[in-house]
Amino acid sequence: MSKLTPPERLRQRADFLRLAARGKKIAKPGFVLQAIRGGQAGHLRIGFTATKKIGNAVIRNRAKRRLREAARLALAARELPGVELVLIARRETAKLPFSTLQGNLNKALAEALA
Repeated sequence: MSKLTPPERLRQRADFLRLAARGKKIAKPGFVLQAIRGGQAGHLRIGFTATKKIGNAVIRNRAKRRLREAARLALAARELPGVELVLIARRETAKLPFSTLQGNLNKALAEALA
């Protein structure tokens, strides 16, 4: 995967459920990260989700946009073949300072992939 090539997206419910059941879960302020090594594909795959509990469609979409951008920046310099990630937005995702969100994501990735 080159730096300009975005990771493949997880879109099927079965993929999200598989990571929820077998993946390593790391909760940080702003999101929950679920990660699994040796996924079904040989390259990085990532999914984003936000439940209705965090707010209306505007708030959910804002939270997912912020998570997508933080993930893009955090994953640009990393080669992660066979890794699958799911980022789950929390209520504070849309309000948390972006630098804090980005720092928390970097810490969570280091912890999950160690």
